[in-house]
Amino acid sequence: MAKLQKSIDKRNALVKATIELVNNNGFHATPMSKIAKMANVSPATIYLYFENKQDLLNQTYIEVKAAYTEYAFETYDETMPVEAGFKLIWKRIADFKLNECENAMFLAQCDNTPIIDETSRQEGIKHLQPLLDLWERGKKEGIIKPISDYLLYAYAINPLSFLMMTQNRGAFILDKTHIEEAYEAAWSSIKI
Repeated sequence: MAKLQKSIDKRNALVKATIELVNNNGFHATPMSKIAKMANVSPATIYLYFENKQDLLNQTYIEVKAAYTEYAFETYDETMPVEAGFKLIWKRIADFKLNECENAMFLAQCDNTPIIDETSRQEGIKHLQPLLDLWERGKKEGIIKPISDYLLYAYAINPLSFLMMTQNRGAFILDKTHIEEAYEAAWSSIKI
């Protein structure tokens, strides 16, 4: 049992190191040797868990996306009215992005790079299914604009990444009033 935990700990250290190094240096300036050094494992150990750097990045992306969406939908009930459901999900996403900055910054970088392969992106989108289903219901009920889910996400959710980065740099501090204003702007951008 201790051997299994040690194995899990090493893999988790590699994922954590990958996130930190990518956030600080970018994808291309994060070689496997630096990841191994930061995770305190030999470079060969990485290949016990991941095929190559691409596999490491893809798996890390999917794991972080799963944690993000699990948090976002944890208290969501699909029987909620559309607006109430969206508000709950949006605020949980905002909370994640503002309090889990390392993971949220990693996801923001992954969303803006061709490095993550299409199979992994599609897997990541599957994790958003409750939100996509809510939007589909909202479109059918005439509450949500009948536009692409990509556009809905771009206008309603992506601005949170900008706000997170701005706060992270110390340029703008989000208080409760700002969060409420940001939510109202997001809802206004997608409702009919």
